[in-house]
Amino acid sequence: MQKQKYSVNQHPIETVLNWVKSGEIAIPEIQRPFVWDSTKVRDLLDSLYQGFPIGYLISWKNPSVRLKDGKTSEGKKVLIDGQQRVTALTAAVLGQLVVNKEYKKQRIQIAFHPLNEKFEVTNSAIEKSSEWLKDIALVLAYDADIYSLVEQYISSNPATDRTLLFRRIEDLRKVTQRPIGIIELEADLDIETVTEIFIRINSKGVVLSQADFAMSKIAANEAYGGHLLRKCIDYFCHLAKAPEFFGQLEEADHEFKTTDYFPKISWLRHENDDLYDPDYSDLLRVAFTSEFGRGRLSDLVSLLSGRNFEKKTFEDEIVQQSFDGLRRGVMNFINETHFKRFVMIIKSAGFIESGLISSRNALNFAYILYLRLRSQAHPDNEIERYVRRWFVMSLLTQAYSGSAESQFDTDIRFVSENGIAEAMRMGEESLLSSAYWNSGLPQQLTSSNINNPAFSVYLAAQCKFNAKGFLSRDITIRELITHRGDIHHLFPSDYLKRDGHSRGTYNQVANYVYTQAEINIRIGNKSPKAYFSGLLEQCDGGPLKYGGIDSLNELSANLRENDIPERISGDEIASYSAFLEERRHLMALKIKRYYQSL
Repeated sequence: MQKQKYSVNQHPIETVLNWVKSGEIAIPEIQRPFVWDSTKVRDLLDSLYQGFPIGYLISWKNPSVRLKDGKTSEGKKVLIDGQQRVTALTAAVLGQLVVNKEYKKQRIQIAFHPLNEKFEVTNSAIEKSSEWLKDIALVLAYDADIYSLVEQYISSNPATDRTLLFRRIEDLRKVTQRPIGIIELEADLDIETVTEIFIRINSKGVVLSQADFAMSKIAANEAYGGHLLRKCIDYFCHLAKAPEFFGQLEEADHEFKTTDYFPKISWLRHENDDLYDPDYSDLLRVAFTSEFGRGRLSDLVSLLSGRNFEKKTFEDEIVQQSFDGLRRGVMNFINETHFKRFVMIIKSAGFIESGLISSRNALNFAYILYLRLRSQAHPDNEIERYVRRWFVMSLLTQAYSGSAESQFDTDIRFVSENGIAEAMRMGEESLLSSAYWNSGLPQQLTSSNINNPAFSVYLAAQCKFNAKGFLSRDITIRELITHRGDIHHLFPSDYLKRDGHSRGTYNQVANYVYTQAEINIRIGNKSPKAYFSGLLEQCDGGPLKYGGIDSLNELSANLRENDIPERISGDEIASYSAFLEERRHLMALKIKRYYQSL
């Protein structure tokens, strides 16, 4: 029989809130911002008042670690499910401020109508009404003067039955005595087991990521500054998306302002580039893998718990070393010079905006590679070449689209064991063989998904080579992508629909080109033969109907830039399939030439 992996106990809500206040259950200030709407807080209180169950809390006890003096330190409970409910209770019952989605501190005030037994979020109308108890936190306080509350209420509402009012207020105060179940998971469980237990218990089947577990472990350890490190990670990610948040952060979090982290993230207040706006999972993964040479965040959770993998014990020295290492990794990630140079390298490969990047994990691993190579003092030009090539190779092969974490672990160990030059050579030899360029890549371009990785890389190649838009004399594809140019069907979709072609056929990416909106409109639903007839006329001195190209040499050059077979000038419906096949091979040749130029 398997050992039981958890214990289940019922505790009064008042006891749980006392644990929160004393720190026995770790819910740091920014474990996650409070995302509930105020009405959900109201509904939670109503459920408790009615005697309805509000679900279980799930806590995972940090393992006891061996200290340097031989003693052991008992671990705190880390709340891994139920934070929103507990935070709602601390807000409504204890009157504490909460940190909302915008990282602003706010007060959630719940009112109670004792005669109708209704709860409501306090608003201006309730504030003016004498029939509501406007803040239940005042009623639920352990030292509340109930007699005075009743007398004040009756003086404003003389017709109220005093006995009934006393009974309703006492019923309200019993809310804190309602039981709530806590499932406490054993300290020695691994993340995979904890995740499975969580999913089986949670009726919604919400999956907690390993980054969530890691962030909880970080935030719970104040002895090694985990709560501040956690803030740094959250604040950096929030500022990357919303630089205007900086003023609010500077004004509101005085403790964080005194840390070494604050000046290191301050550069983001002026940063509006959104090519790489990481979330906390991205930042954690890059910081950990680049510093520790491991790809699995479950290892990070174990190390932050002090796990000695060889002895299978938990030691405080390992906790300290792990926090120190993670802190270095985070500081390297948020470093302005590192971050901006990395983004510059990605842009130099033609990925001029985030929409061209089909895999966030490919971007994450490229940053890991950048930080690792930089720490090993590789020459800058080598770092740039290897990062660009690895990034594009991983996009084309969709290396991190499946089990990204396992692939991260495999790849970082592969690079560490073989060195970047040999790892790159071996990777290209096995993944980017002649069979791939001649057959595999053209096959990828049969997709009708505009976010297809191969098509995104093709567009990046067009940007890097500074190619002109289709039939554009001066406007480049780079400019069209930046300023939202049109994606045009070389064989217009309406033209193909009339012949019975399906969406999957007429929307193949090999039928797409970027062009100016006015050119796209002029072409409309004409066949290639029809609109090329007009193009040939304008190249022979006729009126300019489709852009500014007015010579056959310019037209031929534009077709070559966009990898369009010249046969298109006479193409009709019957030749569409052959056209697609030929263009796919031309696009694949462009991507190969592009890759070799990186």
